[in-house]
Amino acid sequence: MLIKRKNCLILQAVTIYKIIMKKTIFLLSTIVVLISCKKEEKQKEEKEIVKENFAFFGDSITSEGAITKEELLKKYSSLKEGDTLDVKFRSTIKDVCKKKGCWMNLEMPNEQNAFVKFKDYGFFMPLNSAGSEAIVSGKAFVSVVTVDELKHYAKDAGKSKTAIDSITTPKITYSFLSNGVLIKQ
Repeated sequence: MLIKRKNCLILQAVTIYKIIMKKTIFLLSTIVVLISCKKEEKQKEEKEIVKENFAFFGDSITSEGAITKEELLKKYSSLKEGDTLDVKFRSTIKDVCKKKGCWMNLEMPNEQNAFVKFKDYGFFMPLNSAGSEAIVSGKAFVSVVTVDELKHYAKDAGKSKTAIDSITTPKITYSFLSNGVLIKQ
């Protein structure tokens, strides 16, 4: 009788052990499946984010927080000569200095341009970057460009002598001193 009782207790212990092991294995399997599902969800989310490929010039900047050229034009309208505004905006490069890439014009609404120079003459744009999308970061300001400067820029842009000689009045421009540029590749 004592042996039967010992065998019965051993059988009960083995049965309880099997039940506990089954539940433990099931619980661990469930945890592993849930963790792997979370990783797949993260991978799917990362794949859905469209990453833009940019070449950068000057200071390292990101595309985050860049406003549109329309939003910048509204900000320009409130500036007076001598005011500056720290801003980052996105536009298309209309033209670039043909000699060194030391300045560029970015498209603005209403057939206007933003004339961009680079901080401390520290970096230049590729000469073939006209037509590319760009994000520039720096200081926006309104300036009056003298006749001599306008003629110099026209010469750099490869304009004809007749076009250069026809410049006789100063021009109010939307200007920008950039510390960093991203050009979409």
